[in-house]
Amino acid sequence: MGLVEHGFQQDPFTVVAEFRSELYACLTARSDALFELCDALLCTDGPVRTFVELALAPEHRRGHGALYSGINRGRIDVARLRRALTGVPLPRAGDGRLVLVLVLVLAVDVSPWLRPDADTSSDRSFCHTFGRGLGKHQMVPGWPYSIVAALETGRTSWTALLDAIRLEPGADVAAVTADQVRDVVQRLVDAGQWRAGDPKVLVVLDAGYDGPRIAHLLADLPVEVLGRLRSDRVMRKPVPVPWICPPQGGRPPKHGGEFVFGRPETWGDPDVVTLTGTNRYGTATAQAWDRLHPRLTRRAAWGDHEGPLPIIEGTVIRLSVEKLPSGGVNKPVWLWWSGTSADPTDVDRCWQAFLRRFDVEHTFRLLKQTLGWTRPKLRDSQAADRWTWLVLAAHTQLRLARPSLAISAVRGRGQRTRTDSPLHESAAGSGTCARSPARQPVHRNPPGPAPAGHSDPRTGGPPPATASDESSQPARHTAAPHTTRRERSRADRTELQVRCHGATISGRIAP
Repeated sequence: MGLVEHGFQQDPFTVVAEFRSELYACLTARSDALFELCDALLCTDGPVRTFVELALAPEHRRGHGALYSGINRGRIDVARLRRALTGVPLPRAGDGRLVLVLVLVLAVDVSPWLRPDADTSSDRSFCHTFGRGLGKHQMVPGWPYSIVAALETGRTSWTALLDAIRLEPGADVAAVTADQVRDVVQRLVDAGQWRAGDPKVLVVLDAGYDGPRIAHLLADLPVEVLGRLRSDRVMRKPVPVPWICPPQGGRPPKHGGEFVFGRPETWGDPDVVTLTGTNRYGTATAQAWDRLHPRLTRRAAWGDHEGPLPIIEGTVIRLSVEKLPSGGVNKPVWLWWSGTSADPTDVDRCWQAFLRRFDVEHTFRLLKQTLGWTRPKLRDSQAADRWTWLVLAAHTQLRLARPSLAISAVRGRGQRTRTDSPLHESAAGSGTCARSPARQPVHRNPPGPAPAGHSDPRTGGPPPATASDESSQPARHTAAPHTTRRERSRADRTELQVRCHGATISGRIAP
């Protein structure tokens, strides 16, 4: 299965130029400062380590005061930006059948922006983390963000980010997630990404979500929910038909026998069994049991439910592998799918789509380690939301320009590059620099040219060329006479210059 774009094939740089124009229209206050901040985020060399260093990028023509003023006092039309994110080409996957049917696969997960020392910051919540300090589960104050992304297929870990919501303190995660997915699906329908007659959108969740409840809340939408279950869960089987009344009488039961994940004697024979050979994990065995449901009680989320409690039936899938590459214990993975009457193709599609969900973790690492999503030490939660949307817009531009930036010349023999992975963005220093619609800043005291023999303090290189010099010579990166090894390696990187409607998009790809 490979990446399939919806609709006709379009030039990637044309799509990027259109998205950038729409992004500038979404910035309603301090638009020039916010847009140049996004460009500085895209074109800076290497990962973003501090927020203020973006003011030194050549694309940011304003001072550091405008940097913080745009984040703290700017305004973004979030509704319009969300429509722009769903209107660009999105990845789709085949469902594995003989006749290729394209399916939209959405992944939902929460990523925290930890702020343990910001006692004066507003709207902080306790975020679940693992691996900090002693390598154990901890609850750290911060801003948790629920992010929805469309998954790709093939040898790539890129995702298409569609939405982000900051969870308020004490929020019902299942209810907020259901409302968020509902809004995303509605925007996909309005944008023509999903039409009547298309397969249902598959929503993939991790073990921290209540999959059956979210499926019940989204029952009126063309979606299917696939979630991971804990290994200590207990499900209920359907009531056998026909039901034989016992001698003492009584009403028919609502639930059948127990299906205990930790007790194989309660499982019974599976309805579907599939075997798939893999290179690293041996044979992957998937067993599916149809029409299993959890037994709900009037507690917690279902305490205010009106009427009788629903019976939410689905398919339970148990995935096990023959071995692990690390040699560890290969524990099985339990999944719950909101569909019923699954065939072998549905079972394989479900567990393979769940494995693709881990691409979201690579996206979070790209946002935090390369694009510097959680680097700014912001006090206001509204400013954090503005910065989050700028990071999502920058990531979208990188993804849209990726098909053309992936083709580059690699110096040396026997060298190979892998530009299709976001994990290599930090080493590659990849950026997207197109003509900015932002207006030229007006300086009250414009600086004069740098003296001879001095470097430009904003770029660290020679003084900026004049307009006549820029028109006669193409832009290029040259190493200084006395440079360090790191600077020489940056200067040796291959630079692609692609012209698209007068806009220049530069992609630096490291060998």
